Amino acid sequence: MPGTGNDMILDIFTYPHPVLRKISVPVDRVDDEIRELAANMLETMYAAKGVGLAAPQIGKNLRMLVMDPGSGTDEQCPKIVINPELELTGASIVSEQEGCLSVPMGYRADVQRSSCVNLKYLDVNGNTCEEILEGFPAIIIQHENDHLDGKLFIDKMSHLRRTLYDSKVKKWLKQQN
Repeated sequence: MPGTGNDMILDIFTYPHPVLRKISVPVDRVDDEIRELAANMLETMYAAKGVGLAAPQIGKNLRMLVMDPGSGTDEQCPKIVINPELELTGASIVSEQEGCLSVPMGYRADVQRSSCVNLKYLDVNGNTCEEILEGFPAIIIQHENDHLDGKLFIDKMSHLRRTLYDSKVKKWLKQQN
C-alpha cells in the first residue's frame, strides 16, 4: 500500500490540541476513502519515524490506526487496524521510555502495559481478523488504541511528573508563538 504515488504526508496534531481528547467513532464502511486514508497514515508514520499512528493524531475522529513494529528497519511489517477490540491477557510490564508523535519535545516516560493482547479488528478489505500480539507489538497497539479513547501516555504518569511536563509544554508553546 505505501508508495502508490498518491500517498501524502498528513499533519500530526500535538498535545494539548483538543482533537486528541475526543473519543473516536467506529468506521461504518471500509471503502476506497478509508484505504487511501490508511495509506496516507502509513506514509505519515514512516516520515515521522514512528511505529504507530492513530486517526485522531491526524485530526480524524475514527477508530482506525496503523502500526509497524519494524519501522526504521529492513523488516517492515505494516498493519492497518480498523475498529480494534482489545482484550489484555498478559502480565503487567513496564513499557520503558514510551514516546508519542503527538507529545511535543520528544518527551518519554515509563508506562504500565500488558505484555499480551488478543486483538480483533477489520483489515483494509473489511475482513474480520483476530490475532495475539506480544511484547513490542502489544505495547504499540495499546498505545494507539488509547488515542482512539482520547487518552495519551502522559495521562498515565504521576500527578507531579504530569504537572512538571505541562509547565514545560506551556513554556515551549509560548516560545513557538
